Amino acid sequence: FKENRKDDIWLVDFYAPWCGHCKKLEPVWNEVGVEMERMGSPVKVGKMDATSFSSIASEFGVRGYPTIKLLKGDLAYNYRGPRTKDDIIEFANRVAGPLIRPLPSQHIFEHVQKRHRVLFVYVGGESPLKEKYIDVASELIVYTYFFSASENVLPEYVTLPELPAVVVFKDGTYFVYDEYEDGDLSSWINRERFQGYLNVDGFTLYELGDTGKLVAIAVIDDKNSSVEHTRLKSIIQEVARDYRDNFHRDFQFGHMDGNDYINSLLMDEVTIPTIVVLNTSNQQYFLPDRHIENTKDMVKFINNILDGTAEAQGGDGLLQRIKRVIYDAKSTVMSVFKSSPLLGCFLFGLPLGVISIMCYGICTADPDGGVEENETAKKESSDRELTDEGTEEEQEEGKNGRDTELSDDELQQKDLMEKKKD
Repeated sequence: FKENRKDDIWLVDFYAPWCGHCKKLEPVWNEVGVEMERMGSPVKVGKMDATSFSSIASEFGVRGYPTIKLLKGDLAYNYRGPRTKDDIIEFANRVAGPLIRPLPSQHIFEHVQKRHRVLFVYVGGESPLKEKYIDVASELIVYTYFFSASENVLPEYVTLPELPAVVVFKDGTYFVYDEYEDGDLSSWINRERFQGYLNVDGFTLYELGDTGKLVAIAVIDDKNSSVEHTRLKSIIQEVARDYRDNFHRDFQFGHMDGNDYINSLLMDEVTIPTIVVLNTSNQQYFLPDRHIENTKDMVKFINNILDGTAEAQGGDGLLQRIKRVIYDAKSTVMSVFKSSPLLGCFLFGLPLGVISIMCYGICTADPDGGVEENETAKKESSDRELTDEGTEEEQEEGKNGRDTELSDDELQQKDLMEKKKD
């Protein structure tokens, strides 16, 4: 594979046999291979055990599992989208094809425009701008398609100030790239590759982090048709549409169904419906300090964020990192107990029980041992005293003995005195 891979275009899943996510991807990956072969795609689909062939995995920069890459010549393109059959096939077909796809007629242009919610088109002949456009396409083809067309192919309502030009069609209108106002072409395309308003999920939020924009989200329940859920969603849509010129450089707008992902991101329980503004680059977030009643309130909230008067919460400081570790550990334990209470009791109860017994043994062993040693020491000391001084009976006999000896002397002296008298 390493020697011959440049002869073909490869879509490869780098996996580890023990990885749960890899096992979950396996049936989807098999469907991708069958579908690509049925379509007659030039892309070959395969998978590689990155733990067995670690040198090749390292060569392609594999850091986690599963990692999906499309290998095309000397280039390796990472796939970071949803792990569904349709999304993976769409990625493979887009990256495997030409960087710039020509639109030769107005009919084809209209057909392509219906298929793509965001459409980038280069208009004009050879120029330095086209060279930049090709370079950007080689970098961002993993995210979106790039097309080229002549001016007469574009719809009649399109008016270009000058040629050549790069135009993006989205949200029912179009926007022309201006180098002086929009800066670097790559940054502009990266910012404009999303619609003004999105249905945001975890993968989309991850990609939005590359744009450098703040993400204003209405966190709602799509199944709940109450006035409050509908109203917050409408407010975000209106701001995205009516205030595009004011905020589109700094903000991306959308809504998210459910609060589970937001709760894990904020490490807090968010009550829905609500509005959250996320800074995905440093994990900060902003919550409105009062109820958002209308579009005017939302615009004021956004302006407060831009001028720095709104209080930022979260972040990636040391305290927040410690809090994240504790939160992730707590979440892991809770998820284990929810999915399998018996397994949770075994995994966490058994070690805690062993540790508790060891602690109890340590705490109770020392005092008992000390008492026994003290009692033994006292007993030995008492024995030594009795040995040195003798028993009470021995001491009494000694005293009586001394009294008896003293009486005999007195008798001898008495006899002597009587003899002298005689």
